[in-house]
Amino acid sequence: MMLSRSIKPTRAPFVATSRALFSSLSDTPPSTADALKKSLVTGEEGVHQTMKISKSWRNKPLFRRQGDVRFRTGMEAANLLVGEAKRRDAHETEFINSVTSTFQCLSPIFDRNPRYAFVAKQLMEAERYLQFRVAWIDDVGVVRMNRGYRIQYSSSLGPYEGALHFSPHVNSAVVKALGFDAVFSNALTGFAVGASVGGADFNPFDKSEQEMQRFCQSYMTELAKYVGPDLDSPWMGMGVSDKELGYMFGQYKRINVKTTVAGKPFLQGGPTFSHAPGFGVVHFANEMLQDRNDSLEGKRCLILGSGKVARSVAEKLLEYGAIPLSFNDASGHVYEPDGISLAQLQTINNIKDERGALLGRYIISSTSAKFNDPPSMLDIPCDLCFPCGAMHAIDENAANKLADGGCKGIVEGGASTVTAKARTILRKRGLIYGPHNMTMTGSAILHSLGSHATDEMLKAECSRIYNEVKATAEEFNARGDLFAGANISGFLRVANVMMTHGAV
Repeated sequence: MMLSRSIKPTRAPFVATSRALFSSLSDTPPSTADALKKSLVTGEEGVHQTMKISKSWRNKPLFRRQGDVRFRTGMEAANLLVGEAKRRDAHETEFINSVTSTFQCLSPIFDRNPRYAFVAKQLMEAERYLQFRVAWIDDVGVVRMNRGYRIQYSSSLGPYEGALHFSPHVNSAVVKALGFDAVFSNALTGFAVGASVGGADFNPFDKSEQEMQRFCQSYMTELAKYVGPDLDSPWMGMGVSDKELGYMFGQYKRINVKTTVAGKPFLQGGPTFSHAPGFGVVHFANEMLQDRNDSLEGKRCLILGSGKVARSVAEKLLEYGAIPLSFNDASGHVYEPDGISLAQLQTINNIKDERGALLGRYIISSTSAKFNDPPSMLDIPCDLCFPCGAMHAIDENAANKLADGGCKGIVEGGASTVTAKARTILRKRGLIYGPHNMTMTGSAILHSLGSHATDEMLKAECSRIYNEVKATAEEFNARGDLFAGANISGFLRVANVMMTHGAV
């Protein structure tokens, strides 16, 4: 089904603002035009501002807590910002890691235009952070307690939008890190999308269906005060599928009358949306290989994880002619030496769609599958690796082991699955690296395109975003560094709008 011509997704508002200002320059006196240029609201000068403006902002103190603190270089500004984050949230390791990696990428922007360092300081703090109690009753009749979270990080470009994650590992540091990253990845899409993330420290895989429903209803009872159409749209994430979204939507419409805006459903799911993150990852991988005059055809692909994203990655890889080799979960890993076929993938889907089922059951239905053989998944020979599981699954040792085994690249299918040290190893050893802040934009893209979106439209948007990220990396002397290019591109889109909003 194709998108009707009358339905056009809204691009980020700063684009229209900039165009309006560009067109107005020719109709204004020279002095006014010069003032508009020097305001840096337009993209006409952007980071290439005059030295006079650069000097005026560089002379302003970035912090004034214990005396005025100024910076002379972009990297010095980045280090000051990271130091401030550590002073305030030193215990939140995941958040500090995200801030450090991102601001190091942004240091060339601070060099060219120091004003952006002051915008980055604002971005270190979320607009709103919610933590609440989620009380529910299990099947035995015992009252259970969990913590619920929702961080509404930025609404500069549009209403808050972002995933919900249910996992025992979810805590305030993880939620803040994911929310911070979402600001840049959502902005990267070019649509009018804000950034938010939420979830709970709740394990959905060892609960009955009745317990799952009661938990989702209790969670939404509190969350409903802060989300809604045109305000904050949660979507599927780790441990949250169509079924969980359905339970939450049912509770939401009990409490609220308005559940849609202009026919766009709130808490939308469905097969197209659930496949979007995984399909997007593979579309980006294809773009990266095509840029090197290569393709996914015949590539042996190691997949870490077995959630819906990992299985969607395998499905799209098969369509491209690649060979998915493996999945893993808490029980261990399965490895098909000749590749996982579409029929075998369907068997795995049937197993994993059953709540709490483990991957080990698959070996009963396959005579060729190897279970926990070799002992480490990373010893499986592969051309590409798609980590779609836990954060920091690929550290420097894993990166070296994959490179030693002949792996040509790593494309992230999960949030921050590759550590900062591992990224350095990948660059040094010349491996392709698809960063999560670019590859995981599928959900934001499809949510913006609407219910009539198709995979062809998703592929076209992935191609556009990849080319923008590549060009941005080259512009800022980081040729080939897609992680830096994605962060810079997303940041500029948000920062240019934030500067028009003032101190908010």
